[in-house]
Amino acid sequence: MTAAAVVPELVFLTGDLGYAALEPLRDALGERFINAGVAEQNMISVAAGMARNGLRPWAYSIAPFIYARPFEQIRNDICLHKLPVILVGNGGGYGYGVMGATHHAIEDYGSLLTLQHLQAVIPAFDGDVVGAVRYCMESDGPRYLRLGLGEEPKDYVPQPFARWRKILDGGAGVILVTGPLAGGLLTAAREIAPEKRPAIWVISILPLADAPKELVDDLRRAPALSIVEEHIETGGLGQQAALWLARSGIALKRFLHYCANGYPSGRYGSQAYHRRLSGLVPGDIVHTFAAESHA
Repeated sequence: MTAAAVVPELVFLTGDLGYAALEPLRDALGERFINAGVAEQNMISVAAGMARNGLRPWAYSIAPFIYARPFEQIRNDICLHKLPVILVGNGGGYGYGVMGATHHAIEDYGSLLTLQHLQAVIPAFDGDVVGAVRYCMESDGPRYLRLGLGEEPKDYVPQPFARWRKILDGGAGVILVTGPLAGGLLTAAREIAPEKRPAIWVISILPLADAPKELVDDLRRAPALSIVEEHIETGGLGQQAALWLARSGIALKRFLHYCANGYPSGRYGSQAYHRRLSGLVPGDIVHTFAAESHA
């Protein structure tokens, strides 16, 4: 809303989605709010043309509709030219639950990060969204903003949005997480004594880069590292972290990866249902990891 009022170059395009949510933005932007219809490929090409002419377009849809359906246009029209188009995908991971695989985004940033110049921006908490939007607005290239339902503890005030954040100290290894699963991990870990719980780090901008010295020091002392993400193994944070560790010469006794496992039951259900089948239950992850780290 604030950016809409003060940035005359901002244009927002929606693929005929956002009813009962985007009306305030529509009212603030006026003719700069465009319903592109159910035509995602065309919407991306139009956004690229706008960016080429000095505008700052944002293109919004349900996550798989903003990255999978128009992938060729993202690659050819936006990324090859390093245009500052912001792709906004709502409902990352299993966020759309019972609507099934066509509405899930469990391979989104892994796919998009194969493209030149693109970064994935992944808020962990509701309070991150303003900072994430500001980061995207100030960027000089394409960005994918992956949104999900916030899950932070009610009494928790997040640190300012940043690429890296340590949200909890602990002496039983390190958990590195991206996305809203951070909230559940934090809730579970705070119930454990500091010396018996893992330290939790959040990464909110991918690909991995510029790891802080404190994280490197934590990892060199850690008996184990656990990666947690609502994304499939291939192309995800786990594979990126493994490559980064190898290049950095950091040897770990244990490397664990909790990730989306697709649809092992052959059925669709709520986001919680799919997380459970994939072993993405924050309390289970934290307590199992803490126990194994002290074994």
